[in-house]
This record gives sequence, structure tokens and C-alpha cells, in this order.
Amino acid sequence: MMNTGTIKVATCQFPVSENIERNSEYICGFLKEAKKLNADIVHFSEAALSGYAVADFESFEGYNWPLLTGETKKIMSLAGRLKIWVALGSSHRLTPPNKPHNCLYLINPKGEIENRYDKRFCTEGDLSHYTPGNRFVIFDLNGVKCALLICFDLRFPEIYRALNKLKVQFIIQSFYNARQKEQSVHRHIIRQTMQANCASNYFWASMSNSCSQIAPYPSCFIQPDGEIINELELNTPGIMVNTVDTSLSFYDPSAKFREIALKGILTNGPQILDDPRSKDTKIL
Repeated sequence: MMNTGTIKVATCQFPVSENIERNSEYICGFLKEAKKLNADIVHFSEAALSGYAVADFESFEGYNWPLLTGETKKIMSLAGRLKIWVALGSSHRLTPPNKPHNCLYLINPKGEIENRYDKRFCTEGDLSHYTPGNRFVIFDLNGVKCALLICFDLRFPEIYRALNKLKVQFIIQSFYNARQKEQSVHRHIIRQTMQANCASNYFWASMSNSCSQIAPYPSCFIQPDGEIINELELNTPGIMVNTVDTSLSFYDPSAKFREIALKGILTNGPQILDDPRSKDTKIL
């Protein structure tokens, strides 16, 4: 039997940049606002604190890691004072010569790092600057089973099927589709792909994206039938609070057959049908 519970989720967007201190100011401001809105967890975009290699700066050569550490600790301390969860996009330094992880720090209401999710699938460009991760981060919040993902993970439906098998109910996924020279196909496919992942697996989802111009789509919130039920204004900093309520029921026509599909049985009829008119595919 699936867990039931509710979470108030603050999904935030702002123009992420190479300026760590400015990013931190946005993040701390949104944490305070989220607390006033009674949110349980605050969700930020990919690389929200650190900035994103290539998009915001050329490489990690000469990167100010002490400043990033100091601002991370400042955010952790604030989360502890506010007693609020935070999903914080950043970069995690590894031992040289290994490249950093593109990560989400999960900060608990005590102001501690509860866990860290490392982007499992990096784009070809990412691989020049980041080391992919190799594990899921799943946690329980208010009786809801949650998982963290980052951007390009979206392109691999196997990830969502694996999370479905693990009984995950809510996906917290951070994106960085911004600073484009012109609008791209991402406007038409990224959120739509996430809607399909939600509907196929019956997930709630929070999508946080940077809003640096040009961003192809704003942050949004999706319910388990795949419908986007709220979104922020395109290319405008903002925060929205939505509620995950796993006691609610939504349209889910594949529910009765999802388990057999997950087992690799890709028909909901007989696997072997002893009928010559079925076997002969060239007759009327």
C-alpha cells in the first residue's frame, strides 16, 4: 500500500549567474518568503548557487570553492533557523583530478545536509566539466516518498520506471534551460516530456528552472495525471507554493496494467494465443 501524506512545496526561479553571492541572496530571500507561505520544502533550479559551467562560466579552473562553501553554510544555517527543507542546486567538489558533481543538496530543517543527489546523466557538454553520479536519493517527507533528479535525467524513462518500482510518489527535478541565444525546441518538449513521465508513472512533480534570458519555459508543478496545474511567469523571478496530496485520485487508465508492464509483460492479453487467424498476419 502506498504512503499517503501532504507536502507544501515552494518552487522558485531566479536568473542564476556566475555570481555566487547574488545567487545566495536570491536563495535566502526565497527561503524567508517560503517560510511565510508555510512551505515544507523549498526547491531551486540546477546549479542555483554555484552557477552552471559553460552557461555561466567557462570552466571550474580557478573556481572560488571557499566562497561556495561559505554561502552554502549560510543557506544551511538559515534553513535551520526557519526549520524548513531545501533542495538546493549546486556543484560538489571532488578530489582532483576528478571533475565536480552537478548536484542537489538536500538540507533538512536542522540546517544539516541530509543527503546529496548527483546528476546521473550528463550531456556531452556536461561531461567536459562534471562527473555523473550513480545512485538515487529517496526520502520520506510528511508521509510522501520523494526523489531528487536533475535536468538531462529527464531523457531516460528507465529512471522514472525504476523510481516507480521503488514506490516513489513525488519527483523534485531541477533544470537549467536558460541563457539561450534564441528560443529552442526545448520550449515544446521538456515540460511535455515531464508531463508524460508523470502520467506514465503516476508521479507528482516540481520542476524548477533558471529564468535567465532566454529561458524556453518557466518552472511548473505537475499532478499525477500529467496536467500542469501551476507555473511561474517566464523569465521573471518568482515563487509558488503547491500542495502534494497523495490521498487524492487522478485519471490513470494504465493503473491496472502498469505492474505487468514493469515486469516486462508488454500486453494485457494472452502472451500466446493459439488461433491461426491471429497468427497469420497477412490475411483479411
